[in-house]
Amino acid sequence: MTEKPRSIWLRSERSGRGPVPEYGRTQIASAAIEIADESGLEAVSTRKVAARIGASATSLYRYVSSRDELLELMLDTSCATLDLTAPLIGDWRRDLIELAEQLRGLYRRHRWLLDLAQGQPSLTPNVVLLMERALAAMAPLDVPGGTKLEAFAIMNGIVASVTRLEISSGQSNQAWQKAQVEFLASAVSDGEHPHLSAAFASPAVEGDADMLHRVLPRVLAGVLGID
Repeated sequence: MTEKPRSIWLRSERSGRGPVPEYGRTQIASAAIEIADESGLEAVSTRKVAARIGASATSLYRYVSSRDELLELMLDTSCATLDLTAPLIGDWRRDLIELAEQLRGLYRRHRWLLDLAQGQPSLTPNVVLLMERALAAMAPLDVPGGTKLEAFAIMNGIVASVTRLEISSGQSNQAWQKAQVEFLASAVSDGEHPHLSAAFASPAVEGDADMLHRVLPRVLAGVLGID
């Protein structure tokens, strides 16, 4: 007996025998994405997705065998909205920053993706296209492929972290931020934390105020060993 492929992407749209599939993976993923956008990733279940598309929970297992596969479908469908076909500029820093900006926009539109980014990454068709785009941007660099893949993973991690920080530091957290600044100012005023005091007294960073634009190129240059 032939073993069923472990990856959903190596199987047909609907497993088993029977009529032509009544639902498609994109339809199932879109319903799950709607639920996640409304109520968070924890709210996503096979039962709720089935109800959203007017199917039974049992019938949905003909298309996805587990919740993990459902999450893969959601990730892939979300990444399909990225524009990965425009011509590259030819400057690896600018090309990766442009890609990072697209990722940040994707994380902002679907905040539950930040939770997926914390776990073990899944490879889906559109994630593979995303990786190919990043590697194409780094193609002119004489750097081992494994190092380039590490750079891509680090880039994604930085984008996710920066986006999460931007979201958490919204208007609702202004009082909390003010309290932290006031406490830090008090803590460094006693003279017992000279290095922290010097850092706190330093002028603001000049140039681009966007943290992603400031930090990402320097980190990637270090990972890739580029001056």
